Amino acid sequence: MQLGLPFGATDAAVSPQSSPEYYFVRHRRARRYLLRVDPDGRVRVTIPRGGSRREADAFALRNRSWIDAQLSRARPPALAPEAQRAWRARAKAVLPPRLFELAGRHGLAVTAVSVRSQKTRWGSCGRNGHISLNWRLILMPEWVRDYVLVHELMHLRRLDHSPKFWRLVEAACPDYRVARHWLRAHGPALR
Repeated sequence: MQLGLPFGATDAAVSPQSSPEYYFVRHRRARRYLLRVDPDGRVRVTIPRGGSRREADAFALRNRSWIDAQLSRARPPALAPEAQRAWRARAKAVLPPRLFELAGRHGLAVTAVSVRSQKTRWGSCGRNGHISLNWRLILMPEWVRDYVLVHELMHLRRLDHSPKFWRLVEAACPDYRVARHWLRAHGPALR
């Protein structure tokens, strides 16, 4: 286990198959220690305000079985370039009309829609009403995709993730928690 590295240090000799590579990030708004396994197999340990590197090491060690389980999930092979182009074209044809349909259903006005290749987001909503969607949404079940679209649409009413925002999402998509669970379980494999 490689936990004694300075912040941002890496060791190229360590691979996800042997011992994971850890990196530590301090986040002043984090309330607790967090773990995330990146697509490249590195493990990010977030240290909250007031936390210590020693506690972060211990936290990662206590959660090693979870980390190993995440690393053992088989990632599907990357899409061939021509397949990726076809899926992106399909996403551009399917996602904007569906977004506008859902917007109309909820009495919301979208100013523009773009379909892009974000690395860390499924979608985003700007203050100007421009919604950007990840083309990989087309690879997931329609009911999960609709949750993401509704989520971004509700940002037209509230640009935060407050309890009021989540009540708006729940009113528009009552089973949103199931879709969020699907995204947590299967979403990383799509990126």
